[in-house]
Amino acid sequence: MKSAQNRALRQLLIGSSLVAISSAATLAQAQEVADDEIVVTGIRSSLKESMEVKRDSSGIVDAITAEDIGKFPDTNLAESLQRIPGVAIDRSNGEGSTVTVRGWGADFNLVTFNGRYVPTSSSGDLGSRSFDFGNLASEGISSVELYKTSKVNIASGGAGATINIRTTKPLEAGNMIATVGVKGVYDTSQIGSDKVTPEISGLYSNTFANGTVGVAVSGSYQLREGGVTQSNIGWRDGYLGSDAFENEWGRLPRPGSWNYIDGVTNPPGPNDVYEVPQNGDYALTDFRRERINGQLTLQADLTPNLRATADATYSSNEVETNTSSAGVWFDHAWTNSAWTDGPVAGPLFYTEFFGATDLSYSGSLAASKNENISLGMNLNWQATDRLNMELDYHNSTAESAPTNDYGTSMSLGTTVFGIGEQTINFENALPVISFVNNGTDPELASNRLASGSTFANNYMKSEVQQLQLNGSYDLDKKVIKSVDFGAGWLENGFRSETGFIQTDSWGGLGTPDDIPDDFFEWVNLPEQFAGVAGADDPNMLQGLYRFDFVQMADLLEGLHGICSSPWVGSTSDNPGTCLANRTNSQELTEETFSLYAQFNNEFDLFGAPTNLTAGARWEHTDVTAPAEIQIYNGTSWPGGNEFFLTTDGSTETSEFDGSYSFFLPSVDMDVDVTEDIKFRASYSKTMARQRYNELAPGLVLDSLFRADAGTGRTGNPGLKPFTSNNYDASAEWYFDDNSYISVGYFKKDIKGFVGSEVINDTFNGLTHPGQGPIAAEMRAALGSNVTGTDVVNWYIANYPNLVVNGAIIGTNADPDLFFDITRPVVSDRTDGFKGLEFAVQHTFGDSGFGFIANYTLASTELEYDNTQPYTVSQIALPGVSDSANVVGFYDKNGFQARIAWNWRENFLAGSGINPFYIEDYDQIDANVSYEVRDGFTIFAEGIDITGTDRRGHRRSMNNTTFMNPQKGRYAVGARYKF
Repeated sequence: MKSAQNRALRQLLIGSSLVAISSAATLAQAQEVADDEIVVTGIRSSLKESMEVKRDSSGIVDAITAEDIGKFPDTNLAESLQRIPGVAIDRSNGEGSTVTVRGWGADFNLVTFNGRYVPTSSSGDLGSRSFDFGNLASEGISSVELYKTSKVNIASGGAGATINIRTTKPLEAGNMIATVGVKGVYDTSQIGSDKVTPEISGLYSNTFANGTVGVAVSGSYQLREGGVTQSNIGWRDGYLGSDAFENEWGRLPRPGSWNYIDGVTNPPGPNDVYEVPQNGDYALTDFRRERINGQLTLQADLTPNLRATADATYSSNEVETNTSSAGVWFDHAWTNSAWTDGPVAGPLFYTEFFGATDLSYSGSLAASKNENISLGMNLNWQATDRLNMELDYHNSTAESAPTNDYGTSMSLGTTVFGIGEQTINFENALPVISFVNNGTDPELASNRLASGSTFANNYMKSEVQQLQLNGSYDLDKKVIKSVDFGAGWLENGFRSETGFIQTDSWGGLGTPDDIPDDFFEWVNLPEQFAGVAGADDPNMLQGLYRFDFVQMADLLEGLHGICSSPWVGSTSDNPGTCLANRTNSQELTEETFSLYAQFNNEFDLFGAPTNLTAGARWEHTDVTAPAEIQIYNGTSWPGGNEFFLTTDGSTETSEFDGSYSFFLPSVDMDVDVTEDIKFRASYSKTMARQRYNELAPGLVLDSLFRADAGTGRTGNPGLKPFTSNNYDASAEWYFDDNSYISVGYFKKDIKGFVGSEVINDTFNGLTHPGQGPIAAEMRAALGSNVTGTDVVNWYIANYPNLVVNGAIIGTNADPDLFFDITRPVVSDRTDGFKGLEFAVQHTFGDSGFGFIANYTLASTELEYDNTQPYTVSQIALPGVSDSANVVGFYDKNGFQARIAWNWRENFLAGSGINPFYIEDYDQIDANVSYEVRDGFTIFAEGIDITGTDRRGHRRSMNNTTFMNPQKGRYAVGARYKF
């Protein structure tokens, strides 16, 4: 039903737009405008200002403007941007975080703040260049401009688009303005809680000394608490049914292998690609986000022709999440399963029989703070009546660091070895996890004992210094009206550091008596997933135990030294904590020099007023990339199905120096066919730099490896940015004072795009203790259904010199350990994507009613071929999808109401050696407000009021990666404008 509605909407928007544009010339001349000018405020004024920006700009530009000082259309900037054609957003904890424009992901779109390049940081994604809009509140923002075509006077890096965030300037705002707002927010996603959290904001702007001095200050505080209910499935790589391996672990066993039983229904054919599950869980997360923003802007007209502006901006976003999960891990022993038909075979169910399997209840804590500081100075000098000069400098930093004594991301496991059989059924929207116990009740708190733990300590900092000189000279010639020119220097420095502690006691640590039963709280799982297909399955895992992470970590550290024992890692730099020493560090410095020039021309083309802007930008960048990487010199095996690399603390340093230059032309032309109809055409060449992790030198190996191989990754600091030749054309009809229809076409030819490939190699003489002749002797002696403790005890009895600190060590007698190393690979092809954009905005006279609607069609040649196994290198462009928005509103006599629907088609979200897709989803938001008296307004709003579920999958729809029921968020508040 939903797909039929989407098709109908698509046909309606496309059909109405084409008809309207084709007949616009006739209608425009027949239309008589007799209405008196009406001064509007609120939603209508915001839309009108945005429309005028679009109409008057060179190139293709869209904008969102504040409805009033301190009042942006949405509480989140990304949520506002998604109303623009071609814009889609990704959410974190139900809130807009990053922006995709016309299929270009967040890493390839440049975000500027008052025209300045901004640094980014995230402890969760140390390689990202993407700007997180969740760090900024919207109250201090005056407008957001989206440049879909390139501008030579803007810093490079936005191959997809450039998004400029503008703040309030006091001398532009004029007389004294002050606002204050308060809000109470209730997030229905909270698990076991019903808190209402506060938000408060204020803005003050005024001028003095006859309007020659101005000050603006704004600030906001927001506290939000909510929850996430989610099912997660981890998968092995995509294999061909015909693949032969010496070690069948992690694949469907075939006749003759040690773990083969005749239990597979409709097995994948020799040319079919399939993936088997590695693990599955249900997770309940509580999160707490505290966001603080502040900005101070000072302006002074030092002379009638010289204006100075100084500004300071601060933002912090502190997020803590506590996750409790219950799940199963597959050892890939004796299995039953059933499969869909190929060429991409998906599992209908997957069952494993293994006498020592456990049911795991884990607790995770993630805590970090993103802090951004920017100091800037601007001088604007009207040197003559024709020459204007501007000098701008800023120093800005973005830093992400842990906020506690445990790290940025930590996990503690508890377990009961009480499962004889475990199954995941994939035939419903919700994967159904079930089990059969072996006589020990795994759902009884008194049977639980501690198992393994991990503590990650990540840090990231980015710092930007930028000096920019801009000039504009009015030639006042018949054809060339003006020339814009400039020169700039920009230094972007990046540093990331990582540390890791792991307790490899996955076979159990201590006894069940170590942990008091009252540490655990039982939560019913089917109730949390109520309404999702599969949640009513009586075989589904019925609940999970939640526990306080800090309380459990302190208990286990006191009993077993999970953070401080010599065999778990090192915290010597942070005594008395669980903060791991950061043993890996990577740095990157990009120093860029730029020049640009642009000619602005006006002339008549066959009698139609025409504007032509043509220019070019030249950039030269020097790159320096030092790194310090931890060296592993041994392997260990606690006896289960997990193996670990060991180190004596040695590190290896490396450094790379390189450079590159680019010439980036840009041409924009617009023609006023009539007074109300405008045609545009643009060409530009843009570039985007690779992610930081793709540029980082050095080989980073994962300390955990499996029975088949280890994993790792390496970057290439010599990678040059990829380029895109961009072609745009659009037609716009402004048929009323606040109404227009537009149709646009875009095409991008991409060269040098980077994907991923996997190579298989050994490192530093490391060997695999689980694959040697002694391991084979052990398996022959013990047979099946043995625990990790059984394995270690056998080695102690027979080869005691191979057991160190309770784990079996690798020796030269063992075979080499091979690693699957992921590294970037550059496409030697020119590929791209193209699309169409349709937009309508209309207000119905003075009735107060109006609507906006848009639809974007996008397609790409850089698609992932799901029928190829993971060993085939592929380059695919994530994020490309159709999208649509419809907004209806009423704005009159102090009453405002708006309801907005946003939809995005399924899209490729990640394309390393295995693809990852997000399925179709939509969202409905609504808000109402009423001005009770002059300046005093009350309001209510709802975000995602229908709670549409979200789901992801890999190659097959049955390869579910996550299923996340969504829930609404509501707020009521008041705002006063002095």
